[in-house]
Amino acid sequence: MKFIRWILGKIILLLNAVFSPRGVKRSEEAQRSIDDKAQQYALYQFEACPFCVKVRRTMKRQSVNIELRDAKNDPAHRTALEQGGGRIKVPCLRIEKDGQTQWLYESSDIIAYIEKEFA
Repeated sequence: MKFIRWILGKIILLLNAVFSPRGVKRSEEAQRSIDDKAQQYALYQFEACPFCVKVRRTMKRQSVNIELRDAKNDPAHRTALEQGGGRIKVPCLRIEKDGQTQWLYESSDIIAYIEKEFA
């Protein structure tokens, strides 16, 4: 079963690379503003998770450079996700605003949030 999941993961990554979306074109100043705002966020994810790929594609479409944190292979990120968010479930968007930290789960909620904040 692990082998099948590995193969499917590689297929998902290949298809994502081949059919990668184009990002929004902004002026240099507008993109710099978006990049500064994106520093408040971190996406905890697994590389080949289809829901994580879906969120990363939205980030690419919106030209948003949110830090990606591998919760599968990096024990520090995995621990941070479990302690901060309360569970190891990906994708999870960590939002740091006004000294408060919010953990947003569910790919569709994360996508809606990104599209609202960075459109």
